[in-house]
Amino acid sequence: MSAASRQRFLASLNRCEARANFLPDFYRRFMDSSEEVRQKFADTDLGQQVRHLRRTLELSAAATEGEREGLSELTMRAGTHDHAHLDIRPALYELWQQALLGTAADCDPDWDADTEAAWREVLGFMVRFMTARY
Repeated sequence: MSAASRQRFLASLNRCEARANFLPDFYRRFMDSSEEVRQKFADTDLGQQVRHLRRTLELSAAATEGEREGLSELTMRAGTHDHAHLDIRPALYELWQQALLGTAADCDPDWDADTEAAWREVLGFMVRFMTARY
């Protein structure tokens, strides 16, 4: 990922977060995508989940450039989400990515093709990383 794409992603994330409900809206959309997703979140503290996702998104942008802290964060998340722990099947990551892209597109007033490409690059990296460690 180029530094410009990373900055575009982070700027978009900040614009999205200027809307107070960006990540809660994402989680509603994600949970509406499948019964299996709803079941996975049945006993989850969504307030805590929102905080974790925000940090993970920022560090994942860093990980796409090989930064150690970002890669360490993704490795930790992959360990908690693998088959032996939360058992998040690889197919669920596609639903996650689509819900996040849709919510970001709805929330970012400056959304355009370049912004979408930056999001797809970061999220695609995360999905490949997580599913490879399932």
